[in-house]
Amino acid sequence: MKIKHHISIIALLLATTIASAQEQQGNAIVQIFGNFHTGLYNYNNDRGFELGRSYLGYQYKISNSLSVKAVMDIGSPNATSDDYNRLAYIKYAQVTWKTGNFVFQGGLISNLLFNMQEKFWGYRYVMQSFQGEYKFGSSADLGISASYKITNWLSADAIIANGEGYKKIQKQDGLLYGMGITITPIEKITLRAYTSLNEGVGNEANTTNFALFAGYKGKWLSLGAESNYVKGLKHIHWHNMTGTSVYATIKTCDINEIFVRYDFLSPMHTHTYSDEDEKSIAVGTQFKIGNHILIAPNFRIIDFKDGNEPNKYMAYINCSFNL
Repeated sequence: MKIKHHISIIALLLATTIASAQEQQGNAIVQIFGNFHTGLYNYNNDRGFELGRSYLGYQYKISNSLSVKAVMDIGSPNATSDDYNRLAYIKYAQVTWKTGNFVFQGGLISNLLFNMQEKFWGYRYVMQSFQGEYKFGSSADLGISASYKITNWLSADAIIANGEGYKKIQKQDGLLYGMGITITPIEKITLRAYTSLNEGVGNEANTTNFALFAGYKGKWLSLGAESNYVKGLKHIHWHNMTGTSVYATIKTCDINEIFVRYDFLSPMHTHTYSDEDEKSIAVGTQFKIGNHILIAPNFRIIDFKDGNEPNKYMAYINCSFNL
């Protein structure tokens, strides 16, 4: 009942805000992700329609240098395919201040860990980018961040946050410290390095993330490759993981793209679990219908390397509505 009450209040505030959008010259944010999926062979019973996530929010530009944004995320609390509950979270509630080459953000803000990788991947409604998909870190957190464009080809950013993600806000003591460098040596090429330290409490391990990314984005072709390493995942001392993701997109026309992605996830410890030792490939095509609807039929194969589970073959039709 509390959740329904909170959703009702947020929905009422959102409706009131949108109704006055013309007067305030703001923008409503509406994103809805859904899919139909079916398993093949050994996973034939895994099928059905699914509402993945819904984002409802509003952004308002107060002045040329100051803006605010608030977004509510309605999704599964455990982000697993067998969890059918839906909870509402505040995903973003941030203030952004820009002056010259400096950008400051505060509140419930985007994490810097895989924000760029997700933009290059470009199909969030189909799959998250690697670090989000395999829970190396959260996409948003409560804290502050700053970025500065040093030259036309070099920029740096840093973040201090709670380290608990946007679903927990603050559960324990300890903070997350992160910093990254982005280099654009030539037009269309982007290189990025990022590292962060999420403090453990008591006997917990510190969680340390390292990420390297290289991307090319042209008019008809986009390529991305990332290498990731996390030490002390979930603040467990022995829980170290590494992974690589490579993806490409070919634009065939104004309304169609073809994409492919390969992920390789591997544990670096003796406590091996089948769902932490795998490689996967996804191949699909995206159709743009008007200005607001995306449809992406795609096929995925997951190879569990320890041999305890058969390879998983899945067919999806993912849809996204954006306003």
